[in-house]
This record gives sequence, structure tokens and C-alpha cells, in this order.
Amino acid sequence: MCIQTIFGNLCYSEEYDFTNAIKNPYAKAGKQQITINLSTSVVTYFKEEASETGIPYQTLINLYLTDCVKKKKKLETTWKQCEHIERS
Repeated sequence: MCIQTIFGNLCYSEEYDFTNAIKNPYAKAGKQQITINLSTSVVTYFKEEASETGIPYQTLINLYLTDCVKKKKKLETTWKQCEHIERS
């Protein structure tokens, strides 16, 4: 089938075969919308970074977390021992 355009005739097939197609490696990976509670200081930090870089703060948070995933970073948590308080 052909369509006449201002650039000339544009012809295309009625059917396409995608059996050997390769996924676009530059296509954005899917994102999932979530609700998360972050401390005010964290949001402030990323908003300041966003202001300096021109990148939206939610994108910066996603980039940081994506970097953690790629590097398989593990969260280090240490709990401080509380001193025993004697009650009278």
C-alpha cells in the first residue's frame, strides 16, 4: 500500500514480520508508581540537587536508587546498644 505525501510516495507492507526483531536497548525501562514516606531532609536534599542540576528531584532519587541496584549496595544498619536503665 502506498500513500502520497508531500515528501513523495510512502509505501509499506500490509503485514510485518517481527520474529527477528531486537528490543531497543535505549527504550526506557518500565516504572512503577508508588507512595513512599521520606524524611523532610531527604526531600530537601534532592530538591536542592534538582535545582542545581536541572533534573527533577524524583528522577534524581530514581537515578540514585538505580545506581544502588546496579552496584548491589547493601544497607548497613547498626543498632547502638542502649544503656540499661534501672527503675526504682
